Amino acid sequence: MSLEGELAALIGELPAGISEGVALGTGLADGYDFYESPLGMVVVTFNLRGVSGLGLAEGEWQQRFLSRTGRGLFRAEPPKSWARHIPAAIEAGRPGKVPVDLRSVSPFHQRVLRATAGIPRGEVRSYAWLAKEAGNPAAVRAAGSAVARNPIPLMIPCHRVVRSDGHLGNYSLGRPENKLILLNHEGADPGWLEDLARRGVRYRANVTTGIYCHPTCRSIRRSKPENVIDLREPIEGFRPCEVCRPA
Repeated sequence: MSLEGELAALIGELPAGISEGVALGTGLADGYDFYESPLGMVVVTFNLRGVSGLGLAEGEWQQRFLSRTGRGLFRAEPPKSWARHIPAAIEAGRPGKVPVDLRSVSPFHQRVLRATAGIPRGEVRSYAWLAKEAGNPAAVRAAGSAVARNPIPLMIPCHRVVRSDGHLGNYSLGRPENKLILLNHEGADPGWLEDLARRGVRYRANVTTGIYCHPTCRSIRRSKPENVIDLREPIEGFRPCEVCRPA
C-alpha cells in the first residue's frame, strides 16, 4: 500500500471495535492537538508515554509522522495530568512536567536530546558540548545529526544549539530564519553571536574570577563589562565555568 493509502487508512479511522483510548494504550495510534507558539500554530502528537512529536501545523505533517513512527493519528486531548503543561513547555523551551516519548531514536540520540533539553533559555551550546554531555566527545558529527532529527523541537530546544565554530547553523523546524526568531524571542542576540563567530571568539572570561564560559552563559553575562575578555581558546590561568561546562 502506498504511503497515501496507509495514511488514509490510519488517520481518523480506527479498526472496528477499537476505541481511541485502546488505540492510545496499545500503541496503535497517537493523538494530536494544536497549540500556539512563537512560530505560529504547531501540532503536538502524544501517547500515554508522553509527547512523541511537534511540528509546524502546515504541509504534510501527518505523512511525516507516519513515515517516522509507523503509527496513525487522531484528534484527541492529551492526558489531563500533563495536558495543561504543554503550552508552558512550548514557551519555556523545555519539557518541564511534560513526559516525552523518544523511543523512535537511538540511545545516543536520546542522550543528546536530553542534554539539549537542559540548555537554559536565552543561552546556546555547541555540537561539541552536546557530544561531551552525551558521553562521547568524539561524536560531534553524530550529535549534530541527532539534533537535526529532533522529533520534539521547541520543547527540546534544538534552536539553542549552534555549530562548534559558533555560527548559528541550520534549523530543522521550518526555515532557518525560525531559529533567529526563537533566539530573539528568548533574549539571545543572534547578530551578536554571529559577530563573535566571525571573529573566532568561542569563550568569554572574567579576569577577576579567572573563569571562562560559553559567551551566553548567565554567569559571564552578569559580570561587569570591564572585567570580561574574549577568548579564541582556553588559556593558562583560567578555569572552566562549573555552570556552563564549556567544551
